[in-house]
Amino acid sequence: MRQAVLISPLALALAGAVSGCEQSDAPKQAAFKPEYQGVNTRLLDGDLVNFQVKMTGARDSADVDAYAQCAAAQYALIRGYGFARHLRTSVLEEGGLWLADAVYTISPALPRGSKTIDAEVTVSACAENKIPTV
Repeated sequence: MRQAVLISPLALALAGAVSGCEQSDAPKQAAFKPEYQGVNTRLLDGDLVNFQVKMTGARDSADVDAYAQCAAAQYALIRGYGFARHLRTSVLEEGGLWLADAVYTISPALPRGSKTIDAEVTVSACAENKIPTV
């Protein structure tokens, strides 16, 4: 039986950053200078949590999605849980301000589903990449 491999949006963003290490004749892109402008967290019901994040300087929706994922992972740890499962994220960009409205479940054990994250591993990756958490 084959096991599914879970790849989080944060992992994809990190892989994209690493893959850009090759020399290229293409013009250099502007340096990535995100400004993280806060997280609003709302407990919806038991283990269901809503995260609303704001940032400027995002390259695309993956950057703001990674910010929301970092917030969810830290929140899970704060509540004494080790895992989170992504349910949905809506991203909007308006005049350079990126907004994400994300919903996660948090749990003490690895939840079922394909979009699960290990909170400790994710928070560590967020710190390494200078993405703030809750």
